[in-house]
Amino acid sequence: MWLLIVIGVGCLSGFILFRKNTLTTFLEPIQGSEKLSIIIPARNEEDNLRFLLDSLQSQTIAPYEIIVVDDFSEDRTKQIAESYGVKVIVNSSLPEGWTGKSWAVWNGYLQATGDIFAFLDADIRLKPNALASLLKARELSKGVISVVPFHHTEKLFEKLALIMNMLGIFTFTSVFERNNAKKGLYGSCILALRQDYEKVNGHQSIRSEVLDDLSLGEKFIAADVPITNYIGYGLVSFRMYPKGIKSEIEGFSKGAVLSTSTISPRTIIPIALWVVGLIISETVFIFANTSWGLPLFMGYLLYMFQLFYFIKYVGVFGIVIPVFHVVATLFFLLIMLYSIYQVVFLRHVSWKGRHIQVGGHRD
Repeated sequence: MWLLIVIGVGCLSGFILFRKNTLTTFLEPIQGSEKLSIIIPARNEEDNLRFLLDSLQSQTIAPYEIIVVDDFSEDRTKQIAESYGVKVIVNSSLPEGWTGKSWAVWNGYLQATGDIFAFLDADIRLKPNALASLLKARELSKGVISVVPFHHTEKLFEKLALIMNMLGIFTFTSVFERNNAKKGLYGSCILALRQDYEKVNGHQSIRSEVLDDLSLGEKFIAADVPITNYIGYGLVSFRMYPKGIKSEIEGFSKGAVLSTSTISPRTIIPIALWVVGLIISETVFIFANTSWGLPLFMGYLLYMFQLFYFIKYVGVFGIVIPVFHVVATLFFLLIMLYSIYQVVFLRHVSWKGRHIQVGGHRD
């Protein structure tokens, strides 16, 4: 009985954490004369950039300018961007004390002339009404907004991100984060007024931070600029790591441990309960032939059905991984262990060929 209670509490914690704070599709013309500048930092993004630039061309609202900052790409990123006729900036040498992405975004800002900035990762994909809906959501929020994109996956290894993506949704949409002074933004898609961005000195103020998006959110809150996080279901999506499982492990592990320091304890506790309940239910594969087998199996099914309900808003994960969610959980544990190894023992994290030292410096 106690097994079912623990699993039930964990599953309930998931429902408490999950908020369907999706963007509202906005169809009417946007009023106002503000100019929208799209700033896209891109490093070796030839496989992704076309999707984003194609989607920007199909928007119901045309941005004032699109700026792609080529961050020392070794592939055809620069040539692809130029073929779309957008403004392309070749990033200058990375100064001491800056991380690559923050430096790229900052250089994009220095060239931007708009009144509103949309910072988009190169793997983002937008539905035609996305920019109009993002602008309206930012206007209503009276501050800065970010979006956790819907995860478009194709290959089996990409679907292993199920648990990682669920925990990301829990963290950024948790009701307990509303009054968190360290509340973060989701860096893949951020909209901010120029005056708000300049008020906190933008990415220059967090130039050495590994988790630039989380740190930037904290800066806005300290400056009394409210931030609101949305789920991108139906409007904003991305394909995170199409190149292989190595990049997927690197991408998730660089912030897996460090990000926990910014989360409110009131969010961490139910997340921990959800994860504990999940792991306990998955021990059914070990104790199937014991007296614990039946309650564990019931708990396993409970989590499976919950995941099927959640992922409608989170991403494309097929049937196999949600049914055998133990595989995604093992991947999550691998990510956490590798993240701990990098942070505690190596004292740096790796991403796109760069080593970023924990504490802000680069190798």
